[in-house]
Amino acid sequence: MADAKVIPFGEEPRARRKARRSARGTALAPVPEARTEPEPLPAPRPAGGRTLDERIAGGLAFLRRRITGDYEVDDFGYDKELTDQVLMSLLRPLHDKYFRVEVKGMENIPAEGGALIVANHSGTLPLDGLMLQVAVHDNHPAQRHLRLLAADLVFVLPVMNELARKAGHTLACAEDAQRLLERGEIVGVMPEGFKGIGKPFADRYKLQRFGRGGFVSTALKAGVPIVPCSIVGAEEIYPMIGNAKTLARVLGLPYFPVTPTFPWLGPLGAVPLPTKWTIQFGEPIATDGYPAEAADDPMLMFNLTDQVRETIQHTLYKLLVQRRSVFF
Repeated sequence: MADAKVIPFGEEPRARRKARRSARGTALAPVPEARTEPEPLPAPRPAGGRTLDERIAGGLAFLRRRITGDYEVDDFGYDKELTDQVLMSLLRPLHDKYFRVEVKGMENIPAEGGALIVANHSGTLPLDGLMLQVAVHDNHPAQRHLRLLAADLVFVLPVMNELARKAGHTLACAEDAQRLLERGEIVGVMPEGFKGIGKPFADRYKLQRFGRGGFVSTALKAGVPIVPCSIVGAEEIYPMIGNAKTLARVLGLPYFPVTPTFPWLGPLGAVPLPTKWTIQFGEPIATDGYPAEAADDPMLMFNLTDQVRETIQHTLYKLLVQRRSVFF
């Protein structure tokens, strides 16, 4: 009998064991998941919610309308499209970045219908009126437009006259104000006039005389609320330490300011100081409950005028106490 090769129990040829281990490892090895590239995120839209192409298209459409005359101007000369697209865009950096205007009490301006905003006036140059216009438009939920009543001087100066009309300003007279209020517009008036804007720095935040109360009579006739408004920060943009009265008389101006920088630094002296502003709108004073003949009652007009003035002055003092710094 030929010798037979004895294979111990539990053993098997090496080649067979190796094949079995290889097969078992292949069966148990996890199948790698297919790699998928992440979907690209959509390109962020620029500030304002419009892409660059949309802004270019809008700008070209605006230029086409201006060239062809396809735009509306009301009977006061107000050009809403030009104001929104150009003038507001030029003033907004001053409002948001330079003066960093903080607005309070915007809920006191009605969402619709007429109202008369009465504010203090200061700053040597009337930048407070322009900042007030931006504040109302940009902070009111309905983006209402403020129609300011301006002094006669504004409408005799070249270029300034046309720009003021385009921006919605009109002559500070009772007839124009009443027409605007009866049409449901927000009208702004600064009763101190040149006495407020041209007062010396030593008298800052001390309200000057409010005239004879003509704005109260206008509000009573139109039956619209009066909204007191206090502006802090404008007094310090051009600290007026002197008034060259002779030069002002020669130039036909109500005053010629002398500040620490003007006229000593020339045009550079006309750059306002970057003060921190606060604009607060007070609770409206209703006028629609008075009889029609109330507008001819001098005692009532005096009392309401004094009430508005005292409200603005008291709020100015309160804001000054709360202010940490002129510039911060």
